[in-house]
Amino acid sequence: MKHIVIIGNGISGVTAARHIRKHSSNKITIISSETDHFFSRTALMYIYMGHMKYENTKPYEDNFWKKNRIDLLRDHVQSVDTKLKTLTLLSGNTIQYDSLIIASGSKSNKFGWPGQDLSGVQGLYSFQDFERMEQTTRGIDRAVIVGGGLIGIEMAEMLLSRKIAVTMLVRESEFWSNVLPLQESNMISRHIRSHHVDLKLETELKEIQSDDRGSVKSIITNREETIPCQFVGLTVGVSPAVDFLTDSGIASKRGILVNEYLETNIPNVYALGDCVERTYDLPGRKTIEQVWYTGRMMGEVVAQTICGNKTKYEPGPWFNSAKFFDIEYQTYGVVSNVLGKDESEFYWEHESAAKCMHLVWDKQTQQFLGINSFGIRLRHECFDRWLRDKQSIQFVLDHLKEANFDPEFFDRHEDEIIKQFSVTFPNLKANSKVMSTL
Repeated sequence: MKHIVIIGNGISGVTAARHIRKHSSNKITIISSETDHFFSRTALMYIYMGHMKYENTKPYEDNFWKKNRIDLLRDHVQSVDTKLKTLTLLSGNTIQYDSLIIASGSKSNKFGWPGQDLSGVQGLYSFQDFERMEQTTRGIDRAVIVGGGLIGIEMAEMLLSRKIAVTMLVRESEFWSNVLPLQESNMISRHIRSHHVDLKLETELKEIQSDDRGSVKSIITNREETIPCQFVGLTVGVSPAVDFLTDSGIASKRGILVNEYLETNIPNVYALGDCVERTYDLPGRKTIEQVWYTGRMMGEVVAQTICGNKTKYEPGPWFNSAKFFDIEYQTYGVVSNVLGKDESEFYWEHESAAKCMHLVWDKQTQQFLGINSFGIRLRHECFDRWLRDKQSIQFVLDHLKEANFDPEFFDRHEDEIIKQFSVTFPNLKANSKVMSTL
């Protein structure tokens, strides 16, 4: 019987453990210093806002792990010796492994700002971050969030739910314009301000100032503006948590380097989830992808390989979803913030300025490349299939109603979208007859 040790009890490590148990009787140990049991990290904001309790975020009963013979060890891995196949733990104990799965996740970025380690300054990634935020935001009246993106939006919504005034510093000219095309980022910037966030664009953090107790009292921007606050949220992205692998012999750059089977350069050592950096290309996908569903897929793939069915990690077309306050966002395929020279685009925005759709295709072949949708829910299976089948933009417009996933009594906008597309691109008209019969 082999001993399989997993570092990290997030979605990647836990999925690997569950699927290894389905296919083998090997001994499995999960090591985590974050929490005793697996929980939904994306639900932390809802605990803070009072919509859920911590116990509601655990997908499995506490006895699930013993019942399925998965040992949980609350400890922190300090170093890995791949020659002796040994982990050294913070407790002083060591643990031997036959196969090692590293699913150590990410850490919030810091960039050496003066005052970045003061009380009341933090990111939001781990359960410990959540606990600190609960403590340091109690009774305060003003906060500054540094950086945009999805974590920044979540943090702003959390703070506003407790009547804490929020200023957000974004270095780009519009919110998340390093990811979104200008049309969408402009719409979301307006939407953020409509929720009473003081959004300061083209503005960066210069310094965090301390009070006489070692807590934050204000920040200074690169425009020399001083903003009083009692909390600073650092949401300028995350980086793979790989520092403990120094001198292990496991190859890494930004993240742990893996091949298409999620194998590292060391035999019987695998990596998955947020800490991974692929050494091979996947069309339309980044080499580091720190999202929930890729971690789950990686866990399933590694489990197959460890149990004798060597399986490649092939996630298919890129997709993601999130919320910007009350606007739901979905993206499928590739819609870059800057249109490619061989690409064409169509952008539609509803008069409410809370819904839009942005489609991109190859201008020569008419192949559909990607879509952003805000405020209109789309069926994942439709766009995943159309991207895999390399359907044309005409086909996508012809079948757009099939992809709508909004509830029954929501307004439908496909006819309006098709009409505007046909006016903008008269030589690429969708088949209105097909549309009217769907």
